Amino acid sequence: MMVTDLKALSLLDAHDQAALVAKGEVPPHAPVQAALERIAALNPTLNAVSHIAADHALTQAARIDRSAPMAGVPYLLKASMEYPGFPWVSGSRACRDRVGRNRYPFAAAMDAAGLIPVGMSTMPEFGLIGSGEALVYGPTRNPWDPTRGAGGSSSGAGAAVAAGLVPFATGSDGGGSIRIPASHCGIIGFKPSRNWNLRARAVSLIDDLLASDGLYGRSMRDTVWAAQTLRTQKPGTLVLDRPLRIAVSLSGLDGQLPEPDIVAMIGKSAKLCADLGHKVENKELPLDMAALNRAFDILWSYGAGEVADIFQAKLGPVAGDLLEPWTLRLAERRQDITPHDLANALSAIGRIDLHLARFWEEFDVVLSPVAGSTAPKLGVLAPDREFDGLWDDHFRHVNHTQLQNMAGYPGLSLPLFEGAEGLPAGAMFWTGHGGDDLLLALGTSLEAAHPWAHRRPPVA
Repeated sequence: MMVTDLKALSLLDAHDQAALVAKGEVPPHAPVQAALERIAALNPTLNAVSHIAADHALTQAARIDRSAPMAGVPYLLKASMEYPGFPWVSGSRACRDRVGRNRYPFAAAMDAAGLIPVGMSTMPEFGLIGSGEALVYGPTRNPWDPTRGAGGSSSGAGAAVAAGLVPFATGSDGGGSIRIPASHCGIIGFKPSRNWNLRARAVSLIDDLLASDGLYGRSMRDTVWAAQTLRTQKPGTLVLDRPLRIAVSLSGLDGQLPEPDIVAMIGKSAKLCADLGHKVENKELPLDMAALNRAFDILWSYGAGEVADIFQAKLGPVAGDLLEPWTLRLAERRQDITPHDLANALSAIGRIDLHLARFWEEFDVVLSPVAGSTAPKLGVLAPDREFDGLWDDHFRHVNHTQLQNMAGYPGLSLPLFEGAEGLPAGAMFWTGHGGDDLLLALGTSLEAAHPWAHRRPPVA
């Protein structure tokens, strides 16, 4: 590769970029420079990057330790991840002037691995909606079709990795926020088990109960490296030593099926698994989905309410003008939630493992949709839409991913097949708590059997 061939360099995965730096075939600043040029060229179309940290990145590249495993590899930080000296906007007009001071273990481990942050990605306000149309930035556009959204809440991160702006970008997932953008943008999205990733933010009830953090990638080897490096547990052996028993479950928490093209895509994914020798069976989950749907509703409303309380106390009357309508109306929903409702919600979540105990004796993995459809048109899930209609459309679209957050289970979205109009649609594989390496091994085998690296969005 020519050192000056920055476009070709930017389209390599993280392992290939790091190998070129380690071998001295490109200088340490080359991957960073390639990412910066790619961002300059494509971000006006995508609006996936909210802050560009060129000086910081090039300075870090000049002093990088080439022996680090990912020396010189550029990445983007999600706007909700605090990093010293970087904006800490969290997708909100109420945080436009906030600057990070703390470096939590997740970010420290990325620094130690030689990764270099080149900026911040876009996201919806405080990650409270599964779309990327924050009023502080404007909408993030899908690299496969700029008239559509990129999903949320790790919107810009998913779009940026799909378009080859960077090989890695951080994502966080409290209700599908890693997996949904991965599905809509055609990349890999891995949500670890609860308490398996290194701490990425300060302690909070909703964060620590529901959320997991990870790195988006386009290749399974990048995904595996990130998952096993940025975790609290020792890396496991990624070997599938027997056929897996895979249950195919299509219904969401609302009890409804996804769009027909998503059903067809899951069918193709199931057939691929069967062709590889796995035992595949249609099997709906032995869970009270209505109770879990209500439980997530309650927790999400409480989380939004606590955010609104903090900023209303800090900013006073202007908070109502700065916080988005979606956030404010979510917070208002607490008025109709009783302490008894909250107790019932936590009880329903606590019974998930009990209800699935026998199920996990019969099955190893579940295959299900990530979202109810491919990426919606921009505006359909905009945070300033009329609330009741937005609520219905939003949770009709994103009702397949919250179960894993409530249970603390790992989930993996893979871009195996397409949905309607040739748009990406992820197939989600998930299992019980601690089954992270099983999912990573399965994803690696599926990538080998049905590669996706050659599929690139038009903008790329």
